[in-house]
Amino acid sequence: MGIQLFKASFDVEACLAQVRECLEKGWTGMGFKTVEFEEAWKKYTGHKCVYYINSNTAGLYMAVDTMKELYGWKDGDEVISTPLTFITTNHAIAKSNLKAVFADIDDTLCLDPKSVEEHITEKTKAVIFVGFGGNTGRFKEIVKICKERGLKLILDAAHMSGTRYKDGSIPGTNGDADITVYSFQAVKNLPTGDSGVICTDSEELDEIFRKKAWLGINKDTYARTINKEGTYKWKYDVEYVGDKYNGNAIMAGIALAQLPHLDRDNAYRRALAQWYTEVFSQYPNQIGLVNVPNDCVTSQHLYQILVKDRDGLMMYLNSNGVYPGVHYVANTDYRMYEYGKGTCPNADFVSEHVVSLPMHMGVTFEDVKYITGLIVKYVMEIRKGEYLK
Repeated sequence: MGIQLFKASFDVEACLAQVRECLEKGWTGMGFKTVEFEEAWKKYTGHKCVYYINSNTAGLYMAVDTMKELYGWKDGDEVISTPLTFITTNHAIAKSNLKAVFADIDDTLCLDPKSVEEHITEKTKAVIFVGFGGNTGRFKEIVKICKERGLKLILDAAHMSGTRYKDGSIPGTNGDADITVYSFQAVKNLPTGDSGVICTDSEELDEIFRKKAWLGINKDTYARTINKEGTYKWKYDVEYVGDKYNGNAIMAGIALAQLPHLDRDNAYRRALAQWYTEVFSQYPNQIGLVNVPNDCVTSQHLYQILVKDRDGLMMYLNSNGVYPGVHYVANTDYRMYEYGKGTCPNADFVSEHVVSLPMHMGVTFEDVKYITGLIVKYVMEIRKGEYLK
């Protein structure tokens, strides 16, 4: 098998106990465990409203669509985003007939506030900030820009489960973001099969999300089961052309089993990152590192380096039983978003040189020594110490 990029680690007995409870109760859909997890995530993060859904993708789609409808945005209005992300982020904009305007990134691999400001026009309605790899980047500066310019702010926190500032606060809470969306996909830091949550301080938005995620119906099956309206509980109205985005009890049960381990697992991820960095920092001209701000306690979903010959390094690692990844190819390289090609040179550079290294609970200190040894050998001996830039 070699050393894989991702491998989820589950508390198997706790997960099985949660699933068994769902099966014994005969309730595997929305409600019951989804409600329990929503309350647990509120307590863990401080988000005021939390709705359990089937994916981060669903949350982002619903976030942009709902804001467009609620605030009267027009087709062709603009949302500033990053090209260095999984396509979900920008598809959410395009799906609502809005235009993704690409701002560049900085050395945190997150949006550069200066570039964001440069891309604001009279058609700009919102910014989507991606907490890349769990990094907060300069999110606080983006918050300030959005508040000053009257722009809505969506935090794509797919990589940020467990990320916090050193003062303990969670990005996106306390009014920082209008909407925050997390991912609990199969290889994320809080892994399930696939699920996520959409969070907000706005009860109005939360109410709309719950309807839109259930086909626009204003009373979901769980609410109709537990209410006290007798024979009238089957009655409901349909207020939106919604989608089927709700989460289910099986995935929520797994999330509940995994949540107690999240901080411990993230601490181990940060230890892995430290071990990698102690080696790579000795080669500042040949191996580029991602900057994590001093006030960020990152979830460290990803650990990335930049090298001159990325593709050659990846093939060399593969031949030696190590299987890294690339996060991400700049979205402007895809046909859908090629109108932005060449507008974000920093993102383009990273896209061509970035490598994501194995980061999971099964990676040991000896594994890190082996991986770093291979990389140093390739960069310094095989490629003869060629400079990154």
